[in-house]
Amino acid sequence: MLKVGLTGGIGSGKSEVSARLAERGAVVIDADRIAREVVEPGTPGLAAVVAEFGEDVLLPSGGLDREKVGSIVFADKDRLAALNAIVHPLVGERMQALMDAAPADAVVVYDVPLLVENGLAGMYDAVVVVDAPEETQIARLTSRRGMAEADARSRMAHQATRDQRRAAATHVIDNSGTLDDLRAQVDALWEKLTAA
Repeated sequence: MLKVGLTGGIGSGKSEVSARLAERGAVVIDADRIAREVVEPGTPGLAAVVAEFGEDVLLPSGGLDREKVGSIVFADKDRLAALNAIVHPLVGERMQALMDAAPADAVVVYDVPLLVENGLAGMYDAVVVVDAPEETQIARLTSRRGMAEADARSRMAHQATRDQRRAAATHVIDNSGTLDDLRAQVDALWEKLTAA
């Protein structure tokens, strides 16, 4: 089993790379998706978040209002730490269960947005960083996700810098070009990963 950490700043295109690796046969374990699962209605995770942040963080449907929580934690690092203390252990347990279920010869790609920030690079056989210029990230976040520029910049400020991510990388995917450029780089990466 080859364990690959995949990371990149918000708006870098990491999800696109993750999807392309899955198409090629990688077992993808998506930390963001798992982070949403562990706080779904009826879970102990959601109950713990509500106990910490109050009923105001719930939608009328009973689900977590992720935008509201985001506006709280990205403005206050202590509140972010409190949220992470609840969610990260739950995500870790679920990721371990998924890894245990993967075939022994699999290329397992851990899609982890905060891999560098949380000092996790050493847990993987290889670390792939999807990199894009800051202004490209902001343009993607504002045009594709409808995020306000100030919110985009605030979220980026809470993440590792491009240099910090690149320093942790064994492979860098430059996602400042076209989708065809990206596909070619992912193909080349897959060849390297499966040749190992």
